[in-house]
Amino acid sequence: MSPSAKMNLTPNERTAQAGEYVLGLIEGADRTAFEQQLESDPELAASVESWRRHFAGIDATATPLAPSPTLWSRIEAELATLAQNAAPARAATTTILRKTAPYAGSRLSAWWNSLFVWRGAAFAGALAAIPLAIGLDGALDRARRQPVMVAVLLTEASVAAAVVNTFADGRVEMVPLQAIHVPEGKALEIWTLWDRAVGPRSVGLIERARTTKLRLDQLPLGKDQLFEITLEPATGSPTGRPTGPIVAKGTTAQAL
Repeated sequence: MSPSAKMNLTPNERTAQAGEYVLGLIEGADRTAFEQQLESDPELAASVESWRRHFAGIDATATPLAPSPTLWSRIEAELATLAQNAAPARAATTTILRKTAPYAGSRLSAWWNSLFVWRGAAFAGALAAIPLAIGLDGALDRARRQPVMVAVLLTEASVAAAVVNTFADGRVEMVPLQAIHVPEGKALEIWTLWDRAVGPRSVGLIERARTTKLRLDQLPLGKDQLFEITLEPATGSPTGRPTGPIVAKGTTAQAL
């Protein structure tokens, strides 16, 4: 985006752009240009900091995960396989050393066949393998939990009220970023719209702002798909379409 185009952005668009920056959705030359603008634009920098405080709430909901119960058995199996594969090579090397260096054979052979030496080497290898295996296991788990698309739902005042995360396995969840007042007898209904000809479809009904799984099993899901929250009767919209005021809305974007 050119500097002149950035200057023509509305306040709402600038706020949304700051949110995209914090989520990592701006990259390449656009990211470089945005960060240069941050250095001379206190208002934009304040918007970025506000987004960071909002998204800090999402980080706080992440539950620490213990290593997989099968991790240790996998490590032991790998060590056993390595030991079996190393035995023939160790025997062949010992034979070569005896033939080519008889003058040092007895001493080197004693060292080479020392059970203490090999136990120490195996133990050191095991210690090195443990953090690597744990790291790989954690990396795979983080990849499974990393959303592939996100939608930041903004209020009319351009304040982030919630985030919708979509995952590679088809899961879709809404995570509130702030408390939303729900009057007695009312509820928050979550909608999605991918085709104006079809119209919005309800994907969730909650009595208060909380993390909730959305029901999109049989519905399309793609980039630039609208999600919004409206205030409806406690039993949901009587028409099957949004009838109450819009609490927040936003469209999906590809997560990097």
